[in-house]
Amino acid sequence: MDIVNEILEREQKKAEKYKPITVEKHLEVEFDVGTLLASDTNDLDSKALQSDEERDNYLQELARDNTQLLLNKVWELPTERIDEAIVVRLPAPKTILPRSKPVPKPKPLTKWQEFAKSKGITNKKKDKLHWDEQLQKWVPLFGFKRAAAEKEKNWLIEVPQHIDPMTDMYEKKASEKSEKVAKNELQRLKNIARARKVKVPRVGLPVTSDKANAQQLATAAVVAKASTASLGKFQDKLPKEKEARGKGIHELIPGKERKRKAPIPTPQAEKENNLNLIDKILNKRPKIDMDKAVSKHINNEQLQRSEEKKTVKLGKGKRKIKGGNATNFTAKKPKGGKGQRNPNKKNPGRKRR
Repeated sequence: MDIVNEILEREQKKAEKYKPITVEKHLEVEFDVGTLLASDTNDLDSKALQSDEERDNYLQELARDNTQLLLNKVWELPTERIDEAIVVRLPAPKTILPRSKPVPKPKPLTKWQEFAKSKGITNKKKDKLHWDEQLQKWVPLFGFKRAAAEKEKNWLIEVPQHIDPMTDMYEKKASEKSEKVAKNELQRLKNIARARKVKVPRVGLPVTSDKANAQQLATAAVVAKASTASLGKFQDKLPKEKEARGKGIHELIPGKERKRKAPIPTPQAEKENNLNLIDKILNKRPKIDMDKAVSKHINNEQLQRSEEKKTVKLGKGKRKIKGGNATNFTAKKPKGGKGQRNPNKKNPGRKRR
């Protein structure tokens, strides 16, 4: 009997740990099983909340009861067995929960993605391995095995004729690869800056081992021309100079922004602007320069006086000569006395030959 009593006491203690799944509430609790939300509108026990000893136990029991009611609602739904597990498919949620953060924006496209989208180019999924005819085996497209295969394949590199025969081709190939990686990284950073609308200063032409092409030279000329304090405003153009194609002046010259176009006015605003312009034209009065007007008047008076003086002098000594063109001249009257010359007589002292 002692063993039976011990077993019963042990089972009773275990049963006391687990409370029943039935919970009684004065008011019904509202449930949104889609979001696993339970809204309890019952009044709280103010005495239990005010006492320090009972507060924690009261809140734990309240949370346990509401959770038990929510799980009872969940297990009322139809169940399924997937991979030796019993699951329940929740219905569509009824309550709209606010987001703590805004909805993430779609990732902006790069220049190549925009070009491919406009041209309808789609990316084809490539295999991880490809057959190398020289090595006669399958080689991965990337990874450390790819680098090992390249070393195995390029154990001997031919030096071209237009290059110095003492050039280290392995070093040159490694430098070209590092330049390509740096260029890709720079392009990636430019795409991020363009997506965030950050202005990136121009640092010049890209460093390449080959000679610069015509577009790069034209771009370098424009940048060098604008490297003055006036941003190339007073620099003269060469006779056959062409502007760099594919680049705007705001991209080549830092700080040189494109002129903003005025927004299209509304019909009412356009009408008011036209009326104001007409009023300015009709009510416009010519500006009078007083100094210029006074000097012009004085000049006219001086010219008129000089003309009057000339006419007065000509009127006093006006004479006509017969047998020829009439001329006007002024002469002094001859005075009486010896040595008076008669203008009608010829000079007797000079003979004609």
